[in-house]
Amino acid sequence: MKLFKPGFRIAVFVMLLWGGGMLLPLLVSLDSWEASRPFVLGAACCFSLAALLHLLARGHIGHLQPRALFMATAFNWLLLSLTGTLPFLLSGLGVTASDSLFESISGITTTGASIFSDIEVLPAGLLLWRSVTQWIGGIGIILVAVAVLPSLKGGGMKLFRSEFSEWNQLEIGRISVIAVHIVRIYLLISLLCLVAYMAFGMPWFDAVNHMMATVSTGGFGMWNNSFGHYEDSHLQWVSSLFMLLGACPFLAIVVSFSNRRLDMLRDPQVIHLLLMTLGSALLIAAWRLWQTGSTEVFDVLESSLFNVVSIATTTGFASEDYGLWGSFPVMILCFLMFSGGASGSTSGGIKLFRYHLLFIFMRENISAALHPEVTLSRQYNGRPIRDDVLLGSLAFFCFVIVSLCVSSSLLALSGLDPVTSITGSLSALMNVGPGFGATIGPVGNYSSLPDLAKYVLCADMLLGRLEYLTLVIIFTREFWKW
Repeated sequence: MKLFKPGFRIAVFVMLLWGGGMLLPLLVSLDSWEASRPFVLGAACCFSLAALLHLLARGHIGHLQPRALFMATAFNWLLLSLTGTLPFLLSGLGVTASDSLFESISGITTTGASIFSDIEVLPAGLLLWRSVTQWIGGIGIILVAVAVLPSLKGGGMKLFRSEFSEWNQLEIGRISVIAVHIVRIYLLISLLCLVAYMAFGMPWFDAVNHMMATVSTGGFGMWNNSFGHYEDSHLQWVSSLFMLLGACPFLAIVVSFSNRRLDMLRDPQVIHLLLMTLGSALLIAAWRLWQTGSTEVFDVLESSLFNVVSIATTTGFASEDYGLWGSFPVMILCFLMFSGGASGSTSGGIKLFRYHLLFIFMRENISAALHPEVTLSRQYNGRPIRDDVLLGSLAFFCFVIVSLCVSSSLLALSGLDPVTSITGSLSALMNVGPGFGATIGPVGNYSSLPDLAKYVLCADMLLGRLEYLTLVIIFTREFWKW
């Protein structure tokens, strides 16, 4: 019981917050009991769970050990995913248990994949709830990346532990202090995004929903053609800017605000993110202009940049069916699915710093083959890189490859074609949302997939969002012996 008590104690606060989030859609659902019932009953269930967990968590807990921290993280994300299904199940729309779970996990993990084939017929309250799940999931994963993932010996996240400069510049380095700073920045960016959307002509309700999906790099939209609904408003420029902000390391943003300097622009992850998205967008735009002979250079560049940023930041918005752009753009977009944004951001994916570490490892091995007597200095952003950090990142890449192979095989076993199986698995593991092909592409959805495929993708989304080891570790024999 000692192992579970910290998770229960944290879950009390999480369920109170989650229940309060379920009451937000009442702002647009008070016209009838039928519209407000899913959220009133759902919030009541969350508050009741909070009371029960408070009773179970009574007593002294003591110092929070790493093993209890991992258990608490897995338990709370699973609890959020399960309780997040309640508004869908109680909506009266006939949403099945598998579909409700898929939509809930897709929201809380900020993946943005949807089982609704016609989003535009959904009640306003349910549309807002989908956005709320992503917005809360976005800040949740930032705090997990700051507080939990650096404690793991895998994945290379130890590179961002408290002894490094970003933490020290926050004076105390305590999780609670850092969390408050991050939440404030998250709220500020959300407010700026909301104001920008409305200033460019988006209606207030659309702006609220898209703000939550943009800052969290989630991608849930309100229209069947996603951002294609606003094709003549140039809102894609605004969205691209805030998707990029959501994919930047929030710890670096906090330090920049604290020092009143743009220190984050010197972060290698931010530099690589900007270069990668701009370079890919220019390549794709040039290809499209050359292939089509179009003279609408500005419009082609706008749509190319928007969709590149959406994929690279794992947001999942789409302005058109980019699967029709040709094989070269599709290959670039497929590779961008693997990238993700920075560590400590709302985006999914592998994270850019791990590619930097992989490049260092490759360079070191090539140099060792040519000059065995030479020892290279390993550094990332001016910090030394230890062997365990480098090996942790390599182990992370192995987890990604194995998960992709197993997941794609299971999807194929459920009856899906190879393109849908591979890109669906990749999209879920990287928390992107849309895949490729007619079924789950940017103009498709996941509604027609069999239940087995949906459950596999649910597991993929959680694995990718919690960076594999956080979940995998609790299923090992060593974890329970420790």
